[in-house]
Amino acid sequence: MTPATGLRMYGKAQARDSQHQLIERYAPLVKRIAYHLLARLPASVQVEDLMQSGMIGLLEASKKYDGSKGASFETYAGIRIRGAMLDEVRKGDWAPRSVHRNTRMVSDAIRVIEARTGRDAKDQEVAAELGLSLEDYYGILSDTLGSRLFSFDDLLQDGEQGGVHEDAGVTPFSPSQDLEEERFQAALADAIANLPERERLVLALYYDEELNLKEIGEVLGVSESRVSQLHSQCAARLRARLCEWRAR
Repeated sequence: MTPATGLRMYGKAQARDSQHQLIERYAPLVKRIAYHLLARLPASVQVEDLMQSGMIGLLEASKKYDGSKGASFETYAGIRIRGAMLDEVRKGDWAPRSVHRNTRMVSDAIRVIEARTGRDAKDQEVAAELGLSLEDYYGILSDTLGSRLFSFDDLLQDGEQGGVHEDAGVTPFSPSQDLEEERFQAALADAIANLPERERLVLALYYDEELNLKEIGEVLGVSESRVSQLHSQCAARLRARLCEWRAR
């Protein structure tokens, strides 16, 4: 064996050891994210599948993490882990086409109303714009959350496609893509900041505090189904306000 070959083998062994240490250290993070997502998915989705995808996301994060960007590894890895799990879920998108159409219709109605009035669209106004009773409108919102997982990546989808960005959270962006992503994140942050207070609180409790719908309902003093409706309406409102990004 030559010295160069020995060094290569030693380097590979170190990389394997490093990966094992990484998996051991962050496996609880993968598990926590998997169970948090599982609460929003059909019974057919297995937590083991989510965790397997999450481990792949963790390994990809270890290869691509750049500490100079300012984010901690755990924060960066959490994004990659969740993205890998969502990609796996979307491969078997279970939502019927009618649900995607209704999702787009709600977003379009909200956009029309808010452009016309210059303020947040109210539930009754959206229902009237769609020619539906308030009860039927709430039914659409409930079907949307029950059938399709909402992530911020979905805001760029047209409601009809089951796919996601080609980068899937693992392919390196080009400089122009990095800039576009930064601009989108800024636009998204602005859109979230201008949501109605209750919808903004639902987002914070759901995604930041990682409470489930029942727990959020207890905080807000409303039913779990009402939280589901607020969550879906929030997603539709954000899609409506970010429609120019979806058209790119």
